This record gives sequence, structure tokens and C-alpha cells, in this order.
Amino acid sequence: MNKGIFIIIILCSIQCFAQQQTYDELLQDIERTRKSKQIAYTNAVSAEEKNTIITESRVYIYNTLTDKIFPFWYGTQWDFNGHTKTPKKGKIACGYFITTTLEDMGFNIPRYKWAQSASEIFIKKLAGNAIKRFTNASVKDVEEYLLPKGNGLYLVGLDDHTGYILVKDQEVRFIHSSYYQPEIGVMSEALNTENPLKYSKYRIIGKLLSDTMIINWITNLRYQ
Repeated sequence: MNKGIFIIIILCSIQCFAQQQTYDELLQDIERTRKSKQIAYTNAVSAEEKNTIITESRVYIYNTLTDKIFPFWYGTQWDFNGHTKTPKKGKIACGYFITTTLEDMGFNIPRYKWAQSASEIFIKKLAGNAIKRFTNASVKDVEEYLLPKGNGLYLVGLDDHTGYILVKDQEVRFIHSSYYQPEIGVMSEALNTENPLKYSKYRIIGKLLSDTMIINWITNLRYQ
């Protein structure tokens, strides 16, 4: 390899590494963005302006959770009592994975209380009436319900587990802290692989990021 090209590659690698955003920096960016949206929403005069801010915020939250926050957490080990706040350091249970990532996204929620409760409780609080229940249904039934709705982010409560379901570009993924593979823990996998969602007899699915949920994020409204 040409020596000059080799040096350029090394310098670019160092620069890229140096520019890589840390998780703490990401959380700071999220809070700055939320506060700017709050100011804009408060100062908005017309309903059209407010709706535009809600729509922009929804896109921002969806993309930030799925493209930035979740990848930081992949590989964080599972433990029944795990409640780490730092990706890949310590361990995290399924409920704490949900409440920690939502809190890190800027939602003002009771992280410990919800993580220790039945998942149906906080799914109802976040999703409102946008809920669907499945009993003794196949994974195919779940996918056939979700795919026609287009891109979206959902919470799913199971017999003894909880996680996210992400629908993106006609692909459906189960994102959760897995006790099936505790050494890997947080992962993204297809719905029909060997996982708790596949074998659960009961599933409650709530769609996230309604207008109400977005406004609560913008205004920093506290959930109970």
C-alpha cells in the first residue's frame, strides 16, 4: 500500500474515532432538542404551527430511539435484577430496558416504579387506546396486524416479559433485553426466532408516539 494513502487512512480512523458521539453527549443533545421544541411549541400561535412541531418531534424521537439509543444498548447483558443506566456496563432487566431508554429519550416517567410493575400498566399509560391484545395467536397474526400500519414503534407486554416492536421499511423486529440469551441481553431479532414473544400465549401491543405522547415529551409532563 502507498505510504501516503496508509497515513491518510490512519488519520481518518483517528478522526472518526474522536468524533464518535458518546452516550452522555447523545443524552445532552436530546435534552437540548426537547427544550428547543418546548420553547417553539409554547411560542407557536396557530394550530398549524403546533402540529408541525409535533410532527417534527415524532420523527426525531422515532429516529433517535431506533438509530441511536437502541444501538448503544445492544449487547448489554440481561439479569433479572439488572437496572444499569450505562449501556454495556452492568446488566439490565427487560422492564428496566424499556423505562431507561424512554427516560433517556426525555420522557418524564417513573423509571423504577414502571420497571417493577406489570408491563400492561405502563403500556396503557403511554399508548392510551392504541392497544391490541392477542391470545394464543401466531407470530404471523401479529405481523399481519402491524405491517399494514407502516413504520411505527410499539411496546409489547407478554406472559412474563416486555420489549419494543419496531416496524421499519416493511421489516418487523423485536427489541428487548433477552433472558433467553442473557450473555447478549439487549438485542434486535425477528419476531419468529427463539424468543419470549414467539412463545408467549398473551400479548398486549401498544403503539407509541401519539400526538398526546409527543406533547407530553415536548412539555416535559410527568407521568404517574
